Amino acid sequence: MRVLVAVASRHGGTREIGSVIAAALADAGHDVDELDPADVALIDPYDAVVLGSAVYNGRWLPEARELAERAATPLSHRPVWLFSSGLATQPASMANSPTEMRDLRERVAARAHRSFAGRLDRSVLSFAERTIIAAARGREGDHRDLVAVRAWGESIAQELGAEVAAHASF
Repeated sequence: MRVLVAVASRHGGTREIGSVIAAALADAGHDVDELDPADVALIDPYDAVVLGSAVYNGRWLPEARELAERAATPLSHRPVWLFSSGLATQPASMANSPTEMRDLRERVAARAHRSFAGRLDRSVLSFAERTIIAAARGREGDHRDLVAVRAWGESIAQELGAEVAAHASF
């Protein structure tokens, strides 16, 4: 299957999560394109999509939200998985707006949404971001569990592989 992995990332940590997922899919034999959401012109060439975003102030980054909005109909007609990467000290599920994620999952008919802890490097943050992180008591360091990320990517690959096999038997 041809799979799009589109990830919105401000400082690269969430993009790296997307790359681990893309590698798991590619290793399972899928044809994978990794793109920034703003660079996705069409969903039509893809059989499946993994869409992810860093979470800031309880929301996905605008470019990921915009892709989901403008491509909601084509996304809802193919397998879609969503993921979020939030504050380094907690999984993004604690940072995401529950209403926003529920609405997004319904709009694109996503099969699942997975939250991952992130990476915090204060040296790359703006003054405003450092202020927000200080208020949230963000803990410096890389708290991503890339083994769990890889396992999730492999589970998506297995699910897609089972669909390919089911269609081949017809």
